Formats: sequence, structure tokens, C-alpha cells
Amino acid sequence: MKFSLIAAVVLLALAHGSFAKDATDLGKLSAYFEEIKAKLTGDLSQVLSNPDLSSQAQTFLDDNKKMLEPLAAQVQDQLKSVAATMDDKLGPLAESMQEQVQPMIVDLQRKVEDLFRRITEEAKAIGQ
Repeated sequence: MKFSLIAAVVLLALAHGSFAKDATDLGKLSAYFEEIKAKLTGDLSQVLSNPDLSSQAQTFLDDNKKMLEPLAAQVQDQLKSVAATMDDKLGPLAESMQEQVQPMIVDLQRKVEDLFRRITEEAKAIGQ
């Protein structure tokens, strides 16, 4: 029994020492990450506050704008051409549809007027 008790105490002491070592390793790891975070934050703020970076970015934007303006004009001209072609093709189609639909509209209008006239006549007959 004494032997078991001594073995348990030794085992607990070893386990406690092992956990203590892990805790110090965890503290070192946490400190390492804090150092990395501070270094990255400092480097990033230094890069962003660099006036050369701002001027380089503006130059880059201006150069690309100059390159894209002619391309935008070409695309706009092509779109105008496509729109004109579509208008030429769809214009006759729309006129044809108008010619086909117009008699139907006239017939519908005549039927509605007849229906309205009959309802009015029946209403007058009921009222007399």
C-alpha cells in the first residue's frame, strides 16, 4: 500500500512538471505570435505611410487610364454599330408585327364597343 501511494505521488509530480513545462511552452508561443503581430503591424503601417507608394499608385492609375481610354472608345463605337444593325433588323420585324396585330386590336375594340352598347341598352330596358 505504501508503495502504491509513493508511486501515485511520484506520478502526480511528474505529471505536474510536464504540465508546467507545457504551460511555459504555451507562454513562449503566445509571446512569439505577439511579436509577429507587432512586427507585421509596424511593417504594414510603414509601407502605407510611404509617400512614394502613393505617388507610384497614382502613376499606375494614370498610365492605365491612358491605355484604357482608346479601348473604351473602340468598344463604344462597336456598341453603336451593333445597336444600329439591330435597329435595322428589328425595325421591319416590329412593323410586320404592328401590321399583324393592328387588325386584332381593331376587332377587339369593336367587340368591346358592341358589348358596352348592349349592356347600356339592356340597362335602359330594365330601367324603363
